[in-house]
Amino acid sequence: MRNNDILRRLRYTFDLKDSKMIALFALADFPVTWEQVSGWLKRDDDPSCQECSDTQLAAFLNGFIIEKRGKKEGPQPVPETVLTNNVILMKLRIALNLKAEDVLEIMNLADMPISKHELSAFSRKPDHKHYRDCKDQLLRNFLKGIQVKYCSKP
Repeated sequence: MRNNDILRRLRYTFDLKDSKMIALFALADFPVTWEQVSGWLKRDDDPSCQECSDTQLAAFLNGFIIEKRGKKEGPQPVPETVLTNNVILMKLRIALNLKAEDVLEIMNLADMPISKHELSAFSRKPDHKHYRDCKDQLLRNFLKGIQVKYCSKP
């Protein structure tokens, strides 16, 4: 999945205005401008659309975690330079304080039920024998389920 798509979906689901998005980046000590945010949120076919990098999306997700869960003591996490769907899934779980049962419910809301064993495989380290890559379709459906559960818009 493209980082821009994830950013747009989260913006829509949680009704985040530009100023709020800029504030979320700032929470992660990653200052951005209105022009940058505007460029990331434009449609893909718009010539002024800017590509959101892994580091930029990671900073946004870190700020989202801080917004939802509070700032932890000590040094703040540094945004990843390479994001995988597994990391994005994990960051969203942390931000929304989702337990395994909650994620399974969200996947059911998106008409893509998965087992608890499948879910745990996405949270493992890549070198673990039961690790499994989170594919775009699963992440897309997870975001769809989050939208169904949390979106305040009809």
